[in-house]
Order: sequence, then C-alpha cells, then structure tokens
Amino acid sequence: MKKSFLTIICLVATFAATQVLAAGDAAAGKNKVAMCAGCHANDGNSMVAAFPKLAGLGEKYLHRQLQGIKSGERVIVEMTGLLDANSDQDLQDMAAFYDSQQRTIAGAQEISLIGYSDPAEALELGENLYRAGNLKTGVPSCTGCHSPAGTGNGPAGYPALGGQHAGYIESQLLKYQSGERASGANAKIMQGVAERLSNKEIKAVANYISGLN
Repeated sequence: MKKSFLTIICLVATFAATQVLAAGDAAAGKNKVAMCAGCHANDGNSMVAAFPKLAGLGEKYLHRQLQGIKSGERVIVEMTGLLDANSDQDLQDMAAFYDSQQRTIAGAQEISLIGYSDPAEALELGENLYRAGNLKTGVPSCTGCHSPAGTGNGPAGYPALGGQHAGYIESQLLKYQSGERASGANAKIMQGVAERLSNKEIKAVANYISGLN
C-alpha cells in the first residue's frame, strides 16, 4: 500500500507536468491586486504567517487557487466575496503578477519547535523528510513535486514552497491531515501525505522549507 501510494504520486506528477500554463498579463494584474495588499503586501510578500506569501508561487497554481476561492470550492473566510466581480482573465492576470514577483526568504526559524530539545534536531529531521520522505510510514519526498530547492513545478501547477512562512505551511499540512482542506485536483495527494506525517514531523518540515531558496 505504501509503495503504491508513492507510485501514484510519481504518475500524477508526470501527467500534470504536461499541462499548459495559464496565460495571464502581469502588467495588467498589477492594477487588479490593490485590494490584496492589506494581507499579502504590494509585492505578495506577506509579513504575517497567517497570510501566505504569493510572490513567485507559480502562475498556474495561483490561478487555480483564485478560481477555487471565487467559486467557493476553497473556503477562506477573509476572502469571501472579494473575487466575485473578477473575470477569469482578471484572475489569470492577478496570478501572473504575483508569480512575476521575487519571493523573500523567511529562513528556517528556531521558534515554536515544541517537542525538540535541540533546534538542530528539528532542522535535520525536516531536511530528511523534505529530501527523502519516510519509507517506513510511506511519506514520499517533497522534492518530487516541489523541487530540491523548493521552487515548485510551474507547468504541473505545484507551488514553490521555499521561503514560505513556516507557520502557514504547518497550518496547511494540518488542514490536509484533518481533511479540512479538500479542494483542488491535488488535494487527495496532499491529504495522503499529511495523514502519514506526525504533528512533530509537520512542524519540522515546515520549518525546514521556510529556509529554502
């Protein structure tokens, strides 16, 4: 069962990589994201862990998320109704703008690592999980979809994770683990990964990812 799950991950990643990128206009998108700056900052580099960094995440991924939020498939209370007046071209342009921005790197933080007596232990575990997964529990490495450097896979629609707020990554993995986050074509994949991770492992890998660039 563990082996078959890892195989499915690889097959889906290969198929998704053949899909076409969204066709947004970054210049046009700059004028359409003013309402987003309060939470995500003008360039998409949010300063607060509760709000994700959007800069450089990947145009296809961002477009899909905006579509899901507008349709109500992905529920984010703070964004309820904000996209109702936007056309799909608007969403593509917004995604293109944010993807064109340079994402700042948070750096791995030696904070909130509950359960670890030594921060170095958390960083080592996080790196091992990200690069090799955990064969004993059937957790695949993150590099297959999100790249060794955390830059993602644009054509496949897998987001860049490097430099993202550790707290945000942790919160999303916990939502996948609980089934709260279930929208999007890749939700089942992420749920399958997260349910095989302990909360301690989630904290460690989130912390490690925040330092990738």
